[in-house]
Amino acid sequence: MNTFGRNLRLTTFGESHGPAMGGVIDGFPAGFKIDFEAIREEMAKRSPGLSALVTQRKECDTPEFLSGLTDEGITLGTPIGFIIRNSDTRSKDYSELADKFRPNHADFTYEARYGLRDHRGGGRASARETANWVVAGAIASQWLNTKGIEISSLLTGVGKISMAQKILDSLSVSPFNYQDLKLPEEFKKAMEAEILAAKESGDSVGGIVSCLITGVNAGIGNPVFDKLHSRLAQAMMTINAAKGFEYGLGMVSAEKRGSEVVDIFNSFDQVFTETNFSGGIQGGISNGMPIFFNVAFKPTPTIMHELRTIDILHNTVTLKMKGRHDPCVAVRAVPVVKAMAALVVADFLL
Repeated sequence: MNTFGRNLRLTTFGESHGPAMGGVIDGFPAGFKIDFEAIREEMAKRSPGLSALVTQRKECDTPEFLSGLTDEGITLGTPIGFIIRNSDTRSKDYSELADKFRPNHADFTYEARYGLRDHRGGGRASARETANWVVAGAIASQWLNTKGIEISSLLTGVGKISMAQKILDSLSVSPFNYQDLKLPEEFKKAMEAEILAAKESGDSVGGIVSCLITGVNAGIGNPVFDKLHSRLAQAMMTINAAKGFEYGLGMVSAEKRGSEVVDIFNSFDQVFTETNFSGGIQGGISNGMPIFFNVAFKPTPTIMHELRTIDILHNTVTLKMKGRHDPCVAVRAVPVVKAMAALVVADFLL
């Protein structure tokens, strides 16, 4: 499927090394003035070539809007169409992959599914596709901001360098002391050093992206088969290289007793829980507390080591990759996580 969402729908198209990526946003309310600079800021966060920590492919990633807006940038309520032109493709870097399958990539599975594939940069399996999602998510975020809903995401772990304990501590305090997670400078430097070390050795490293959503009232989501956290999980596990999703206390819950993680209800002007081990969601429905979740990303599967693999005839061959690749895909996944969270929450509210 190439369409995401129900009430707010995003349909995307394009391949990594084709003329352009693009999408159509359907179901967005009429009469909303879009902040194009805010879209550019979000796009810049996932754009390649901006630091030594990411792939050096150079793309301006400026969306061109084709429909659904007035000249003043006000939504018409009709489908919003846009494209993002590809300008720095080096397809020759992938010529060896025309008849070889990269380990841990979608090469073999796409061939098995369709009987052929676009080997240039992975085609639609490329993380380049997520540029479309960030455009749509940036627009959804702007609309959510008018409802008092804020979404923040950040890299909180690279390899074994993690803020896990700080995150758990933040779930243990009342909402009146609840603050966005902040990264100490020494922690940022340690993560950067870990990524650069992997890059210099021709390797890659995984990471964790955390997301915090504030301002969502209680009662958002549906019971049984359409839970808020299940829709968030679907969205996050759609992101390239995502390997795990957990909300609230997550996997650590399995190590606890019920008495250690019970969220006691209290009330002043509104109902709240004294702790937030539930991550803002209970029974698949928001409880009014900040919604918190983590997404785990695997190490980028493209590494600069010689690897044994097979070709399209299933012969054993060797493969030595070249070209420009992310040493840690989680770095550029930060705005993608935010974008997909925005699309999910906006979809529920609409």
